[in-house]
Amino acid sequence: MKKIIIYTVPFIVSLIWLIANKNTFNPISLKGPDFLKFYLILLLGFYASVFLLKSLKETVSKTTFYFMISILVLGIVKLLRGIFLGKPVGFLIMILILEVIVMLFLNLSELKQKIK
Repeated sequence: MKKIIIYTVPFIVSLIWLIANKNTFNPISLKGPDFLKFYLILLLGFYASVFLLKSLKETVSKTTFYFMISILVLGIVKLLRGIFLGKPVGFLIMILILEVIVMLFLNLSELKQKIK
């Protein structure tokens, strides 16, 4: 339960930013730079909480993986929308590639700990 609360804090913070600055609940409807701000707030907050828990010797659970996948899916949906609308998506592609690398790093380090 503690992990779920810690992981939902970045979602709530990014949602508050979205409502306060853009007056919407839908991050997909945002223009490119605004979506990137929202997405970076979400990513940095979430991965900061993940690395905080890892520094406290907590394990990366399935809940963490589900949150990571949901953030990745949000980015992929926005990427596809941008491609279909003919918008530049280079920064989002770089962020998504970096996100996948971090996900692999977290999952491989957890796998190594289970093997030992």
